[in-house]
Amino acid sequence: MKRIFTLLLALLMLFALVGCNKPSENSGNAGGEQAAEGGEQEVEVSNTLTVWCWDPAFNIYSMKEAEKLYQKDHPDFVLNVIETPWDDVQTKIITAGTSGDTSNLPDILLMQDNAFQKNVISYPELFIDVEGSGIKFADFAASKVAYSVVDGKHYGVPFDSGAVIAAYRTDVLEEAGYTIDDFKDLTWDEWIEKGSDVLAKTGHPLLSCVANEVDVVMMMLQSAGSSLFDKDGNPSIADNEVLKTVLETYKKAKESGVLVERNDWDGYIGSFISGEVAGTINGCWILASIQTATDQAGNWAVTNMPKLASVDGATNYSNNGGSSWLLTSNTQNKELAYDFMKSTFGSSVQFYETILPSAGALSCYAPAGSSDVYSKPQDFFAGQPIYKDVVDFSTKTPSNNTGVYYYEARSAIATAAQKFYQGTDLETVLKDAQAEVEFNMQ
Repeated sequence: MKRIFTLLLALLMLFALVGCNKPSENSGNAGGEQAAEGGEQEVEVSNTLTVWCWDPAFNIYSMKEAEKLYQKDHPDFVLNVIETPWDDVQTKIITAGTSGDTSNLPDILLMQDNAFQKNVISYPELFIDVEGSGIKFADFAASKVAYSVVDGKHYGVPFDSGAVIAAYRTDVLEEAGYTIDDFKDLTWDEWIEKGSDVLAKTGHPLLSCVANEVDVVMMMLQSAGSSLFDKDGNPSIADNEVLKTVLETYKKAKESGVLVERNDWDGYIGSFISGEVAGTINGCWILASIQTATDQAGNWAVTNMPKLASVDGATNYSNNGGSSWLLTSNTQNKELAYDFMKSTFGSSVQFYETILPSAGALSCYAPAGSSDVYSKPQDFFAGQPIYKDVVDFSTKTPSNNTGVYYYEARSAIATAAQKFYQGTDLETVLKDAQAEVEFNMQ
């Protein structure tokens, strides 16, 4: 009996010890750790989201302003924004995708539009779609939204616009007898003709590009509704008649002297900042660089880009650059992420009005285009409401199929273009480019 009593006493002491060490109701954490090994998991819902993006003056600033806006109705909300250069974001995605370990990913990250499909298709387990977010994607430029649609599902929340603008020095045009309206809705042939006249009368080319780059080539291709891939993701290069027209047109513009090439990016920017070149055609983010030439204030204007006259359905609108937000499968609070993105980037004109003056972050959110801030005349551009015009351009831009091997195809075209400009047969260089992309895809 004594032995039984001793055993019962030991068991009672053990139960008491376990009871003293029972986790309290407040001992959970944001990561949802287990309360005790082998026991049920106690999860405390976090009010914090972590974000990866780059550029403190642009993307990070915009995210922090979104946090302030959301905190008006959600005062306990916290946004942890970690500055992460794009190259590092891409490297971390590849690491997580190849290792299968998503634990180091943030809730939200910024993705370059041209890399969007490549990453979502290559690593589908890393990301979640935003179909349930309540965002009205029809309110955004269709060409922007298309970058982040995979298998019919929306994965991206659109952010900054890369809508293409053609910007010119109006004082140089006036010297040659032209106005900005004379360069609106042009074909490339008309642009070369008028540009040649401006060059002859003033000595100023109208466009500069970085040598061995194909930004303008890709803009021309998209403006005509064409791509380097077909709808099934197969390379469409060797027999792409639109691409042939684009390269022939670029070569013609280069040989006319209206388009000049510079060795690097600094040389490109310096060409129009210095006044040597009287214009540029690029994504609307180039407006920030143009406005650094304060001595040229009032002498710039913006219009749309030229189009390919011989291509049915070609437009005066295209895109170059831009990024969208992407939610990762590592988020522990999908509903919070959904609501935050919907309430800010996904629907708030007030938010886009706030970030435009300081960051120059132009939206492709159509309702923002009619706001007072976007419609405000800009002194640097002689009172032209350029931001309203840019949003309008973005809504008219054809979609572009990028696919998984966009950058490989773009690199192949850059090589092919240089050979063509130097005299190699166009058919030959495009066949070689097609073969190179097909080899990379294998």
